[in-house]
Formats: sequence, structure tokens, C-alpha cells
Amino acid sequence: MIDLRSDTVTSPTDEMREAMSSALVGDDGYGEDPTVRELEERFARRVGKESAIFVPSGTMANQIAIRVLTKPGDVVVAGARQHVVIYEEGAAARNSSLQFRTLNDHRGTLSLEDIQRSLETANHHQPEISAVFVENTHMPSGGRVWQPGELATLKEAIGDRPLHVDGARLFNAEVATGIPAAEIVAPATTVMCCLSKGLCAPVGSLLAGPESLTGQMRVERKRLGGSMRQAGVVAAPGIIGLTSMVERLAEDHQRAHRIAEAVAQRWPEVAEEVLTQPTNLVVFKHLQADGLLEYLSAQGIIAGTISPGIVRLVTHREIDDDATDRVAAVIKGAP
Repeated sequence: MIDLRSDTVTSPTDEMREAMSSALVGDDGYGEDPTVRELEERFARRVGKESAIFVPSGTMANQIAIRVLTKPGDVVVAGARQHVVIYEEGAAARNSSLQFRTLNDHRGTLSLEDIQRSLETANHHQPEISAVFVENTHMPSGGRVWQPGELATLKEAIGDRPLHVDGARLFNAEVATGIPAAEIVAPATTVMCCLSKGLCAPVGSLLAGPESLTGQMRVERKRLGGSMRQAGVVAAPGIIGLTSMVERLAEDHQRAHRIAEAVAQRWPEVAEEVLTQPTNLVVFKHLQADGLLEYLSAQGIIAGTISPGIVRLVTHREIDDDATDRVAAVIKGAP
């Protein structure tokens, strides 16, 4: 089967498996795992932040960011379709008593005018906005990216309020733009990135930010059940992901574009949308999405949806040129 459901389905490489078997370990609950510390330090440097913590998942990283940047009852501005808003099982409300003010994010970014209007509502008997969260790349819009200038302008508009970047696929943004991740997220207070998507590590994400927040991040990680012990065995493949798997993301982008071309040929009404999606995601509307998934499955291709009538196809290391050609041919022949 050709699995296009997500880039989370990737398996660790042989190099990662060898690194796992030989990793130096210690009790990370005491801060004594040297491999975890190396991973955290490498990531912090890579994204231009003072420090970072290793956590089991991207959802946990986002939830920790909420807990260190806000307090119960606060209002956070975010895109209506961001992961932290609709794909984390309501965790922000459950864990942190947080409210979201959601804005239109159809094209992946947030309108500065919409953000400024939200900030002004405090002058009209409404709760004040305490933080802004963005997603880069923005999954529901097909992996669209924020440009550094856009984030810098946003940060200037929100003043001293914190800005969090959900960068689950941050390095896809780096490869797509040619701009280093540190430059992309320079305006952000905190940034999260997943190791278990295109970077192919079996598990784990990282949350980076100022040193002044690190201690509280670790406290909130423990409160959420994310404090690990001899975690070097799962941190080791993350180091390889950061050092060896970023550049190859360009291959995923190229193959996704080839699939997008097939989608555009078969359904011209979505051509403009899919042909401008710049990374490894092909997201498009289909009136009979369930039927399309059944057709693809019968042809040996697994795909998924992200909301009613919205199909998502995701390329990754295990989708090679032959698989891409097969997917394109099947899509072109879709009923």
C-alpha cells in the first residue's frame, strides 16, 4: 500500500536505529540524559532560541506553550483551522481553561487587520488578547508558509504579547523558502517542531524559547505526564533528523507538486488551490471525498480527510518516484 495519510507514518532510518541502540542515556527527570541535552541544545541553536525541551508530541508542546504564556481565562488569537484549535481534542480548554478567538486562515496566514481588530475589542468590554498563536507551515491550507517579514509585522502589531509558532513542519518551511528556520521564527517567543513527521524520527517534538521560561516548561511537561527517564534512546534519532533529514524534504515537495498536477488535471476547479501549495501537502475539496478514498484504497493507495469534503495527500521519505507516478496515474483515472 502507498500510504499518503500523513508524514507521521515514516519509519526510522537504519542510521536512526543504530543510534538508538548505542545512545548514551541518563535519567532525564533529573536532567541527566546527555543525548536528550544534546538534542535540546542543537534544536535551540537551530531555531535561534536560548533553550529547548524534548517532549513526546507536538500537541504536548503546544499545550505547554499555552500554560507558560497564558493563565486560565485568557484569550488567545489563532487561525480557525490551526492544529491547536481543532485537532487537539479541545486540550486548551480542558488543560488550561483557555479561550480562542479564531480568525480566517484560509490562505494559511492571519490578516493584520483582523488581528488589530481583535486587539481593540478590549476597549469594548471584551476580554483582552493575551497571546497570538500561528502555524507554519499551515497544514489545512496545503502547507503554506509565513514569511519572516509577515511574522515580524505581526509581532510589532501585538506589542509585548507573546507569539507562539506551531512549527510542526517548520523545516518544510525552511526548505520551501530557502530561509533558515531561525530567521523565520525570530519574532516568536516560543516555537515547536515535530521530529516524527518529515524528519522521520519515531517519536518526539521540541519546544524552544527564552531561558526564563525553560524551568516552567519542564514543570508543565511533568504536570502533563511528559517527563521521561532514559529518553536518549528516542532522542538519538531526533538528532539525526535535525542533522541529516532536512535537505531531503525538497524531494517530498517535488513529489507533492507532481501529485498536485495530477489533481489539477483531473479536477480543474481546484487547480489554482493545489498548484500553489508549496510543501509536502496536497489539500483540496472534493464533493465525494469518501468515495474518492474508497477508489484510491481499491488501487492500493491510502489517503485521508481533514474535515468533511477536504482530502489530504501527504508525501514523505517512503513515497519514492515510482509511488508518485502510480498515485498520479490513479488520480488521473479517478471517476
